[in-house]
Parts: sequence; C-alpha cells; structure tokens
Amino acid sequence: MPTLYSLKPRFQQLLRPVVKGLARAGVTANEITVAAGITSVVVGGWLAAQHTGWIVLPVFLFVRMALNAIDGMLAREHGQQSKLGAVLNELLDVVSDAALTLPFATLPGWSPLLVCAAIFFAALTEMAGVIGQALGDTRRNEGPFGKSDRAFALGFAGAWLSLGWPVNAWVMEIAPAVWIILCCATIVQRVRRAL
Repeated sequence: MPTLYSLKPRFQQLLRPVVKGLARAGVTANEITVAAGITSVVVGGWLAAQHTGWIVLPVFLFVRMALNAIDGMLAREHGQQSKLGAVLNELLDVVSDAALTLPFATLPGWSPLLVCAAIFFAALTEMAGVIGQALGDTRRNEGPFGKSDRAFALGFAGAWLSLGWPVNAWVMEIAPAVWIILCCATIVQRVRRAL
C-alpha cells in the first residue's frame, strides 16, 4: 500500500546540501536526534497546556520530519552510525510521537483513554518495525500508517484546529479508532514482512 515513506528518497535529496553543511560544521547525528526529541516534548507540552497555537503542530511536524531524515543521513553518509545512535533514534521517535499526540487527550470532548490507546498502538507500530532488525533483517517501514503518515494525520488535525473549525463529537470518537485500526494493519504487515 502506498505510504508517505515512499517519498523519503526525494526528500533526502533536497536535504543533502544541508546535511553536508552540518557535517562540515561538526554537528553530529545524535545531537540532531536529541534536539528533535526535546523540542517535540516542549511543543507537545505547550499545546497540552495552552490549547492554542495549533498551527505550530503541522509546521513543527514538517521540521521534525526533516530532522529525522537529517540525523539518519549524517549517520549513514558521514560515518556517524553507532549503537547509541540507533537506540536514541528508536526511543526518541516513540517519545516524540507520544508527546505530540498527547495534547489531543487534553481537549474537551476527546477521550483521553482513546487518545492514549492511539499513542500505545503507534508505539507498537515502531516496535513492529524493529522486529526485522531483531531477526537479522532490515528495519520494516511498510504502511499503511507509518511514522510519516501519522505525522500527516496529526498535522492535518492541528491545521484544522488552528483555523477554529468545529470538530463533531463523532469525529472525536471515530478518529482515534481509525488511527488504532490503521496502526494494527501496519503492525500486521510489518511483522509478516519481518517473518
């Protein structure tokens, strides 16, 4: 199934001059990874506390996607791959996803339980992704609801809220359920490919 992840090579090509500049400046992949994780937590915490400025979410998600590509390119193309980097990349991705999704649990009308369940299943999709590596193969990134697709969904929701458009009660219930179903489909696909 097509997924936004398939656009990654073109996106990386656009970022390559920036990556080369960062490498020349001595910036490391791990520094980018940690910076993206910390900033995600700050942005998520701010949105959860303020319930305003939702336009920041889609803008920041795009920046975070760029940072995620940059840290990987620095690691692979500039000799910065390390076990610590791999651990930081996987853990901070899950933490960042959770931090940027959690603000929806604090909005009136949204079910905190359903939003937390959505966060849990998103984390499981990333766990399913690393199963391939654990079995001696490559990391699995198949869709239909990988990290980039989830970021697009969150960004769309943030843009919607920033415009002040109303959200129907049934959407608040259905959206997390659809998210969970798509995560489950992704988990199944990744595990099957890993096996």
